[in-house]
Amino acid sequence: MDSAGDAGARGDEEWRQYFGFDQPYENQRDAIESAIAVGEENGYLAMEGPCGTGKTMAALTAAATLIREGSYDNVVVVTPVKQQRQQFVEDLRTLNAGLEEPLPGVALVGKRDLCPYGREGVFPDDAGTHERCEELRETTANLVDGENTGGKPAAEAAVGAAAGEEVWWDPERASDLVREARADAGQQQIAGSQLATAGAESPYPLAQPSVETDSGDELYCPFEADWYARNRGSPVGFGVGEHSVVTADEYLPAATERGTCPHRVMSVLLEGASVVVGNYNHLFDPDSRPLLASVLDDSTFLIVDEAHRLEERVRELLSDRVGTETLKRARNDLETVLTRAQETDERRAAVRAELQERDVPFEALREARAFYDDLLTWLDGRIEEALDAEVAGWRTGEVPDRDLEVPLRDPETVERDELTAWAETAGYTGELWRGLSTVGGATEAAMESLGLDRSPVCTAVGAVMESWWNRDHARNLRELELEPSPSRRDGWEGAYTAGLVLFECMPGESLREILDDLGGGVLMSATLEPLEVFTEVSGLAALGADRTVRERTYGLAFPEENRASWLVDADPFTAHNRGDPAENTDPESWNRTRDEYAHALRTLARSPGKVMLAMPSYREARWAGSYLEEAVEKPVLVDTSSSFAETERLKSAFFDGDGTVLVTSARGTLTEGVDYDGDKLHTCAVVGVPLVNIGAPRVRAVRRAYGDAFGEDNAFEYALTVPAVRRARQTIGRVIRGTDEVGIRALVGGRYVEEARHSVHSYLSPAEREEFVRMTPEFLSGQLDRFWSHHGRPE
Repeated sequence: MDSAGDAGARGDEEWRQYFGFDQPYENQRDAIESAIAVGEENGYLAMEGPCGTGKTMAALTAAATLIREGSYDNVVVVTPVKQQRQQFVEDLRTLNAGLEEPLPGVALVGKRDLCPYGREGVFPDDAGTHERCEELRETTANLVDGENTGGKPAAEAAVGAAAGEEVWWDPERASDLVREARADAGQQQIAGSQLATAGAESPYPLAQPSVETDSGDELYCPFEADWYARNRGSPVGFGVGEHSVVTADEYLPAATERGTCPHRVMSVLLEGASVVVGNYNHLFDPDSRPLLASVLDDSTFLIVDEAHRLEERVRELLSDRVGTETLKRARNDLETVLTRAQETDERRAAVRAELQERDVPFEALREARAFYDDLLTWLDGRIEEALDAEVAGWRTGEVPDRDLEVPLRDPETVERDELTAWAETAGYTGELWRGLSTVGGATEAAMESLGLDRSPVCTAVGAVMESWWNRDHARNLRELELEPSPSRRDGWEGAYTAGLVLFECMPGESLREILDDLGGGVLMSATLEPLEVFTEVSGLAALGADRTVRERTYGLAFPEENRASWLVDADPFTAHNRGDPAENTDPESWNRTRDEYAHALRTLARSPGKVMLAMPSYREARWAGSYLEEAVEKPVLVDTSSSFAETERLKSAFFDGDGTVLVTSARGTLTEGVDYDGDKLHTCAVVGVPLVNIGAPRVRAVRRAYGDAFGEDNAFEYALTVPAVRRARQTIGRVIRGTDEVGIRALVGGRYVEEARHSVHSYLSPAEREEFVRMTPEFLSGQLDRFWSHHGRPE
């Protein structure tokens, strides 16, 4: 690994032709040249740059240079933040505006956002858009399969059209299906029942069309048929987007009007795009990655934005969950086929034919049904046992409003889990577990041949069960997850919903494999330090010796005289020192640590203008908010773990208010990914180090896995402390978002101070370590007055 790197002596003439603005920012030039240099070596750049660095345009400029030089064929951008995806689109359009030959780009969204039928509620309530679309696609594919293959498309395509691809479908037959659907639309137009979505009217009726087959009337998708009629091409090109960059705002209505599946249009466009902008799911989720598979190889340059979220988000994507209700549905799928097969010889023959085609014996369905039956019985007993141990009043309806994790092994010991042990004792071997997905696929095929109107789940459930058996116990924790859900049902189901969880502790190995398959790229964020830790946990450090990995960190480029940055050296705000907030509600009796922080919070809250105070948890936010409502004369808003709509209302109230205090959790949604620009925020303070619950089973399992991978001495810091400090740094990054903005940043707590016991000072960036000034709480008031007297108090 090259920790310093050298952007080289390259002149800026090569990349300046692609740079979208007049002049680069202070650090932007080095960022561009560093990314180009590492890209030319098929390596990766880990880059920290706060707001104002110009990371988005820097990464796109480097990528454009590398593509036009012939080093790469395309660039894939992934970011978990919708606002950032839009920023990449806008910057790419700005870049393209100055080019004679723009780089065609497409922004990806999910099928649920694109399917006209799903968007307009045409599908049954019990059918998910993804599942229903897959069923219609399969039916439509069967209907267009024909002898007239390899022919010319029956409709024009602007992009795609199966170039060099084996054509197994009949475009004329597909065109006939489209015409039939359009005819139906013509008949129904008088009644005003045209299907319309996203402000565009389709040529089809609101009701799904059907066609008569040997199996009876079958629903099909005319949008899908139109795609086949165009030889799987798109009637929508890059020209519909501003400066050749298309988003769903353009291709969804354009595809709908032309009668082609918008999701297929997006898929065709990404094949021809130089720049693809998506989210983490598109690259890191095994179920979503097939969409991108054809454009991912060693000629792909990767840009990962908000990379400080990489571990946590990919860990979620690689984990599996299956609920007990879904297990019951899988069991019932098998039961239905077995029952129908006994009804007539004809049905038995139809089922047997589907099973034989997939080399699945009839007995395998019976064994799978028995397994799910016994598994559900085992779960009933294990869940009741867990609730009796953890929730004393659950049988009388006294259920706390929190989820319950029930680990099926000791999180700190690599050993077989309880469920697997039970299965082996009961005679359910690995052969059965590994075959459940195949059995599920055969069962679903049999259901289709019987004409059953169900949405089967046994294939998907079987895949999770196969993973449960196959994955190791070192990197994965197996659990029961119980969520409060009061209902009229009997037993534990009247209080909770439950599921089996296969939790991925170590995403680094999967990340390494994905990164190793691509040509190179940039992983960037405003908060990646310490970079040596990031390269370890992200898999970068484990790449081969022939893969260069470089690091860059840039400081905040806005004028330093416009801000104050303080480390407030108070007694560490640890759970041990502060005690339970529920037991410290009275200022007359709370402990010394609470009293010290109450003083600091009161002083900070009285700072002129809008103030954000980020506590380690929502419970602590409630404590602080309750105190401040009585202690200060400003309006105090207290954030809670609530719905998106409620959070948006609170955010709007804070933005619209004058001189308001917002108290929230540093682990909440208002401290990251929200732009408090202009006069939306003047003072931001983080109180304590926002660690997750270190006693939670998943956290303990992650810590143990990190100990194996990175050494026991590093386990706690890598798994817990570093991510917590990044959260704190993200939070203070909400204030001072522009060159002319003025504000105060404060990290409150003794652990932020250099050389303190368990200090996290070294996890700040080099610029922060140099700039932040230590003070004790009693000096806060005077420093606040001096700062605002010099800069002018915000109104």
